[in-house]
Amino acid sequence: MRIGWIGTGVMGVAMAGHVQKGGHDLFIYNRTKDKAKPLMENGGTWCESPAEVASNAEVVFTIVGFPKDVEEVYFGKHGILSKAGPCRIVVDMTTSTPTLAKRIAQTAKERGIESLDAPVTGGDIGARKGTLAIMVGGSKEAYQEVLPIMELFGKRVAY
Repeated sequence: MRIGWIGTGVMGVAMAGHVQKGGHDLFIYNRTKDKAKPLMENGGTWCESPAEVASNAEVVFTIVGFPKDVEEVYFGKHGILSKAGPCRIVVDMTTSTPTLAKRIAQTAKERGIESLDAPVTGGDIGARKGTLAIMVGGSKEAYQEVLPIMELFGKRVAY
């Protein structure tokens, strides 16, 4: 599957690495390109913006620092939801706010995209070991489609 990954900090780079090892094509964006280098060295494709990630991937995962970063990644001028593309499902794994999760879900729905809110626990060690706990909210169909991907980096996935 063509997977987009936005956010390659300490946790994101490890999580995305598990997705790569699972045999998926990875399209990557991060504010600091150097942090995505390990993923690119393993065959990941660098994208210049979140919108470019969404225009190449069927499913886009995000795990960024703060709610303001989530807002920029989704709603910014070159955000995931700024233009149409093949993206069918977005999954925000950032610990964010319920209000922002609802806004993403509503805007995504208007564009024909499913949205999942899926914060994680387990820290950088859990990300490296692939043992994160993931709490998922959103469409059951979208959840079932991305569950095999989440199981690459999460030991306990709760819907």
